[in-house]
Amino acid sequence: MLFNTLTYLLFLPIVFMLYWGARNKRQQNAIVLLASMVFYGWWSVPCLALMVGTCLLNFLFVHAMQKGHRKAWLSLALALNFGVLGVFKYFNFFTENLAIVLAGLGLKADVPTLHIILPVGISFYTFQLSGYVFDCYRRDLTPTRSLMQFMTFISFFPQLVAGPIERGRNLLPQFDRQRHFDSQQATDGMRLILWGLAKKMLLADNCATQVDYVFANYNTVGLPTLWLGAIYFTFQIYGDFSGYSDMAIGSAKLLGIHISQNFNKPYFATSMQEFWRRWHITLMGWFKDYVYIPLGGNRKGTLRKQLNMLAVFLLSGLWHGSNWTFVLWGAYHALIYRLPVKRLAFLFVAIGWVFFRAENVTMAFDYLKGMFDLSLLSSTSCSRMPLFLIALLVLAEWRMKNATHPFQWKEHGWQSSQWVRISCYLLLFIATVLFGGEPVSFIYFQF
Repeated sequence: MLFNTLTYLLFLPIVFMLYWGARNKRQQNAIVLLASMVFYGWWSVPCLALMVGTCLLNFLFVHAMQKGHRKAWLSLALALNFGVLGVFKYFNFFTENLAIVLAGLGLKADVPTLHIILPVGISFYTFQLSGYVFDCYRRDLTPTRSLMQFMTFISFFPQLVAGPIERGRNLLPQFDRQRHFDSQQATDGMRLILWGLAKKMLLADNCATQVDYVFANYNTVGLPTLWLGAIYFTFQIYGDFSGYSDMAIGSAKLLGIHISQNFNKPYFATSMQEFWRRWHITLMGWFKDYVYIPLGGNRKGTLRKQLNMLAVFLLSGLWHGSNWTFVLWGAYHALIYRLPVKRLAFLFVAIGWVFFRAENVTMAFDYLKGMFDLSLLSSTSCSRMPLFLIALLVLAEWRMKNATHPFQWKEHGWQSSQWVRISCYLLLFIATVLFGGEPVSFIYFQF
């Protein structure tokens, strides 16, 4: 079920009414859990069964961990989680590369391949599950004894398939108490949903058409078009992913639940370190807590710190997909992470996105070569219309840089009028519906 569809527009109000009609927290949790099962099962019932089965086993392993043999139960839980992720997401990638290596050694190997679909959001819920297991193992979190609360925590539909990746200490306690309706929180939630829809449908989907054209014809178009394609994708992926996160946070707010911020205007960053503190915040926080620090962090000398950082970025790249382009994207960011780029951070980020979008390594390097080949100077051959939408987004986010939520109006003057506010919301919604691009699936669903 997609956030930007009529189905979800009908689904969410039904859940909202049933949820706030519930008499206690147990009924509220039951409604959220049922809604989450319907939401995820809308794509695939077998994938839903896989997720539920994995969750149940983790629940049992964590409780067994409390009785002894903690490291053994931790190992078993992680082997299950990353084993399932590895089979569905990386099995073919590794076997195909193994065959290439063996062929280079003069050995012929008939390696197996699996013809299976990738469950939507498997990387997100696997990391959320594994973070919970780690926290319980380290006694940073007391395991919940309620299976319903645990299942609701993992499968919470607003953030199930594309994050944010939640921690047990943030989300679980919220399901352990009665929620009471707050009209201001619900209003903020609807604002976020509207703003996320606009970023997805107006910005990302309109950029997507031009991005697809440029990357499909990268070897025939000129240098200006290649740069436009890279910039368009830079804003397509931001509008797409941050728009989803806004809608996820907004949907949760409608139910009185607070989930983590995942983006904080990352393209206003003035260094690569700052960019990564603003982009996909929950994923990088996960890698920091469960990979970087356990490896030694910055406590074991400069060389070890650099190797730990390289490991984080390579794993981050591989987390995004089973393609060497993602690994190169991670390596690229590890290389430039501490460069004193200052105001050029956006430029370096945009160049890196070429690796992310390219279908293979050869395409990525050929595209980048064309971006700096002065012999390819010519007029652009793709639409400049997305530039106008990009300018509007940048202006809007600059205006909201100190705001706590989108559309934070002044309390005096013409902006204080409720009719003015409602009119602006309505105009933005109409513009999103009328001028939204050809619908494109959310990019991060493939991860």
